[in-house]
Amino acid sequence: MTPIGSALSLTPFNFILISMSQIAELTLDGKKYEFPIIEGSEQEKAIDISKLRDQTGYITIDSGYKNTGATKSAITFLDGEEGILNYRGYSIEDLAEKSSFLEVAYLLIYGELPTEKQFAEFEHEIRTHTLVNEDMRKIFEGFPVNAHPMGVLSSLVSAMSAFYPDANGQNSEEATQLHIIRLLAKLPTIATWSYKKSQGHPVNYPQNDLDYCSNFLNMMFSLPVAKYNVDPVVSAALNKLLILHADHEQNCSTSTVRLVGSSHANIFSSISSGISALWGPLHGGANQEVIEMLEAIKADGGDTQKYINMAKDKSSGFRLFGFGHRVYKNFDPRARIIKKAADDVLNKLGINDPVLEIAQKLEKAALEDEYFVQRKLYPNVDFYSGIIYRALGIPTNMFTVMFAIGRLPGWIAQWKEMRENKEPIGRPRQIYTGAPKRDFVLMSERK
Repeated sequence: MTPIGSALSLTPFNFILISMSQIAELTLDGKKYEFPIIEGSEQEKAIDISKLRDQTGYITIDSGYKNTGATKSAITFLDGEEGILNYRGYSIEDLAEKSSFLEVAYLLIYGELPTEKQFAEFEHEIRTHTLVNEDMRKIFEGFPVNAHPMGVLSSLVSAMSAFYPDANGQNSEEATQLHIIRLLAKLPTIATWSYKKSQGHPVNYPQNDLDYCSNFLNMMFSLPVAKYNVDPVVSAALNKLLILHADHEQNCSTSTVRLVGSSHANIFSSISSGISALWGPLHGGANQEVIEMLEAIKADGGDTQKYINMAKDKSSGFRLFGFGHRVYKNFDPRARIIKKAADDVLNKLGINDPVLEIAQKLEKAALEDEYFVQRKLYPNVDFYSGIIYRALGIPTNMFTVMFAIGRLPGWIAQWKEMRENKEPIGRPRQIYTGAPKRDFVLMSERK
């Protein structure tokens, strides 16, 4: 694309942006076509090519959809170049500092920050639905003790559609609201089951007098033989982490939720698909990779400088996980927030862990070493979240589960927005590159 007046020579077509009239003009095989320009509330611009194939017979190719806007959304604004992340117009910095995770969940799902009355009702509804049907426990007991928690979580969330069959089809607003509450209330309960089973401990029931984060920590770590006191510093750090993960625009798992939901699949099946997408190591497993990297450095003697040098040497094949970000080209705004929470947790708990000491040395190098500073390879949210989860005693195979609990409000908001906007079923196109049409050969005649 070029401004009008400077022709772009592409064979067989030219694509010229006419900014004055907010029209993109496509010259294809000698014919001209016009497509409208859409501008968002934060001055993002897009060319609406929804009628491209109908008018020209052509489609676009965009592997991984890196330049394709699949929807218009009013939920999250992200500017990777400037390091901006806003939920419904509110900066992530303000929300992490001044609000609770459930307050942010309400904002994402319903579009506005709640009043005191609205929040009290919302929180009360969630508290009264934290118990999980005991028959679901029977399904859970069928999983082996070493089952990955993400596989268990995805399966049990999908199973909720069988326990609440009224979720299928076109629901009333009241029914949809109840399913949303059920998901928010029950996901932490289900998530803790895998951890308790892996430890050989009985599962804990929710304590509805506790706040959302404290209730989760109690279900994770309390034992029937001793009273568990939730540390407010730990609960506050978890609250911030969940807020920072609550939504992140049209990423892989969110797009999956919207695509599955576009078929009018019920909310439980749609969220289950998002959990499965998040499970992939290229998406939700980054904080787990951070800890595994730190453990590998420790096993090799703990020489951080050796690995810093390797990271600088492109021929080494070694990559530091948890530094830089594919979307944020300057800095990850979430990392600045969670760094303090990580420091608070480490200081409060006074943990003596060689792996976390290695993490602190790598962090210092990345913030001060000119190589990392020039390339903007700063520690990102995955780096600090991995440190916090490790400090809390959460095993690495539970890290992505923690991510899923945080991302749940965003998935729900995106699913709800997609259904309310009556978006059509998703149906990407392709360019076929297989064999051309050929004649069938009988098996007896094949060589």
